[in-house]
Amino acid sequence: MTERQRVAVVTGASRGIGRAIAERLAKDGYHTFLTYRTDQERAEAAVAGILEAGGKAEAVKADVTSKDEIAAFLDRLDKEHEGADVLVNNAAALKNGLFALMPEASWDLVMDTALGGTFRMTKGVIRNMLRRRWGRIVNISSLAAFSGSAGQTNYSAAKGALVSFTKSLAAEVGPYGVTVNCVAPGFVETEMISFLNKETRADFMKRIPAARFGQPEDIAPFVSFLCTDGASYLTAQTIRIDGGFVG
Repeated sequence: MTERQRVAVVTGASRGIGRAIAERLAKDGYHTFLTYRTDQERAEAAVAGILEAGGKAEAVKADVTSKDEIAAFLDRLDKEHEGADVLVNNAAALKNGLFALMPEASWDLVMDTALGGTFRMTKGVIRNMLRRRWGRIVNISSLAAFSGSAGQTNYSAAKGALVSFTKSLAAEVGPYGVTVNCVAPGFVETEMISFLNKETRADFMKRIPAARFGQPEDIAPFVSFLCTDGASYLTAQTIRIDGGFVG
């Protein structure tokens, strides 16, 4: 009987940190699924690069805020691959604005993407992990969860909640060989920080001992390690990868 290839799912993987993580996990030997909400072109371009490099990957339209899309994807995952072995909850949304003026829709979208999406995806894969007594869940939080950010109460709240979610779930599933960890990137050169003006970027740079903003490729290797057999004793942790940001 052919040995089953381990499967990884990375949400919000059409670009940025999610894409870098998906590329790294595929390089590590996982059959990797890259989910996306609308950006089919870039998700498929990422998959094409992985396939060209000799890996296995597929792009799947699965908006983490859509119960129907997630249910359909998870059903396919179960039927074709017996579920997932690794889940990286990376999908997030930004709807910045001062709290006093923030529309409820902006609050709901950000919370439902980062937190609701993590709930839906994790709920869908956890049972197969428990059954196999092996699994890796990595939740992508943010420096904003700890430092706060004016105009981002919704984003900071959602990313902060992932830290508590991580610790609680890890306590439940640890005895079954499943680890749950959280990675909190600092300022990484992606579209998520494109709204920062030159003056703000310069101010933040003064608070980063590494003297630079990060790249998606600075995050992916550590996520890769968390998904290995060698990381079996590391769980319930939140690791900041922020160049030593002060504040």
